[in-house]
Amino acid sequence: MDASSPQNDGVLLLPEVLLLRPSALALPFTAGLGAHFRLLDPLDSPEPARSFLSSRCRAVRALLCLFSPALPVKAETLDLLPSLELVVVSSAGLEHVDLPYCRRRGIAVTNASAAFCEDGADYAVGLLIDVMRRVSHGDRFVRAGSWPVQGELPLGFKLGGKRVGIVGLGNIGSETAKRLASFGCNIAYYSRKERLHVPYTYYANVHDLAANSNILVLCCALTEDTRHIINKDVMSALGNEGIIINVGRGALVDEKELVQRLVRGEIGGAGLDVFEHEPKVPDELFVMDKVVLSPHRAVFTPESLEGVQELIIGNLKAFFSNEPLRSLVQYE
Repeated sequence: MDASSPQNDGVLLLPEVLLLRPSALALPFTAGLGAHFRLLDPLDSPEPARSFLSSRCRAVRALLCLFSPALPVKAETLDLLPSLELVVVSSAGLEHVDLPYCRRRGIAVTNASAAFCEDGADYAVGLLIDVMRRVSHGDRFVRAGSWPVQGELPLGFKLGGKRVGIVGLGNIGSETAKRLASFGCNIAYYSRKERLHVPYTYYANVHDLAANSNILVLCCALTEDTRHIINKDVMSALGNEGIIINVGRGALVDEKELVQRLVRGEIGGAGLDVFEHEPKVPDELFVMDKVVLSPHRAVFTPESLEGVQELIIGNLKAFFSNEPLRSLVQYE
């Protein structure tokens, strides 16, 4: 029996976990979670959410934010939870969590980047190959019957030997770098801190990274510091033939500037899984053969979702058993 699960008159009392989720979300994880924890879900209560939190969750020690970047875990919510010690997030990104507040309160935060990293990296490489070798362009060309009429499709470009700059050498960025190195690419990176034990060139700012790269792959988290980190100066440094791949967050890029440069031919191409105002996508991108578009699906596979469930349960079990958390976010 788990030492963290007390008994009341011989009945096992499961640890309570507050669940925040979008109202439209089906709960594929509920069965797995319900075997280990008692879930307190405001959406199952007729009470308004704030009333539910203040009246029924004051003793709750753990909060699970389930696939809900649109539901901010901000100070006004956390203030209603005076006993909270842990926030478990089912996404890789943490822009919806007030990390400075959590740090001041001593609240630990975990995310799911480790479960998503391999599939996210595969997708980043796939987008890059698609843009460079014109895979989606060729598919449309053949399906439209253009091959017999227009002749040959314009040639794409070789991936091997290209200088690739990784923006954010975390879990997804590291896996992306590993994959692209196997293609013979020359890898450099920008991160908040230099990684001393990786074989890649480090640049202390994104502008210098862009100036020494043919391709930028964006894998970093969205914060106030990284919002529009890919701005007009960085795009100018990357050059007219440069390619931008984004599997991070849309707002990492000044999207309006990127669209203008693509229209003017001042950027060579882009593979975009995320957008600044998604699901809205700039109309200009729909007619560009040098741009590959994707509906924010880079990290999602049945396997990665299974891994997320395992990671969530593992983190919560570790917390209630006073063991080390499996994917603790390190505060800078």
